[in-house]
Amino acid sequence: MSLCEAEKTFVLHGVEENFRLDGREREDYRPMELETDIVLHAFGSARLRLANTDVLVAVKIEIDVPFPERSKEGKLEFFVDCSANATPDFEGRGGEDLAVEIANTLSSAYRSKHAFDLTKLCILKGKKCWKVYVDILLLECGGNLFDAVSLAVKAALWNTQVPKVHGVNIDGNNIELNVSEELYDCDRLDVKNAPVMVTVCKIGEKCIVDPSVAEEQCSVGSIVVAVSGDKFSTVLQTGTGSLHPATLMESLKLGHRVAQRLDEALWATLRQIKPGQDVGFLK
Repeated sequence: MSLCEAEKTFVLHGVEENFRLDGREREDYRPMELETDIVLHAFGSARLRLANTDVLVAVKIEIDVPFPERSKEGKLEFFVDCSANATPDFEGRGGEDLAVEIANTLSSAYRSKHAFDLTKLCILKGKKCWKVYVDILLLECGGNLFDAVSLAVKAALWNTQVPKVHGVNIDGNNIELNVSEELYDCDRLDVKNAPVMVTVCKIGEKCIVDPSVAEEQCSVGSIVVAVSGDKFSTVLQTGTGSLHPATLMESLKLGHRVAQRLDEALWATLRQIKPGQDVGFLK
């Protein structure tokens, strides 16, 4: 999708008047739909649709050995795959750079213990821990990927069930774990403060959230903020433009405010969701 100068001017004027192409105001999101527990062999999963952006997340876990320098912690890894059907830009190896950028941003956002406590994944200090793999598939790209991915990841981790360990047998260097095989004998991950990302774009002299593909092309600069509870866990500048320090501060405040609103809406939805149920929110 490519816009001519006249179309970009039209978008800019709409943002200035606080009336965007689809009728939203500058701080409004497009409708979302969330579904959890949809991947049969995963420990947790979620699919989120934000207008034309479609993200599928599956979580799997296995027993591993902690890092020597972090003997009391488990492991958390992110992998992003950009489907070639999502957009023509992803054909061949076109989506690799974006996939790496999203995975690295998620890793940075979840690194803080205030965002996600890895010590709760430790089974036996220095010996055994849970390793959590978060696999993200971008099915369709309709703008604002970072926000959609962060919400889908948080929902999938909330849906994840970790089997309980009822005993440890140590015989020399051999360690055997008594892991429950009962379907409902599991623990939930604590994702209360897991980060929510908000992309803030500057178009003309105003800042907006949840940019569409057309609005992303009109942006003169943008940042992605990840908010955990009431704290920033990471800030990323995207695109090629730059922001004045005053605009940056305004963008951070806007991102922080909107992230908390998004998080409240997500939790309200997760509390009422049932397995296999499709739920819309922020409509």
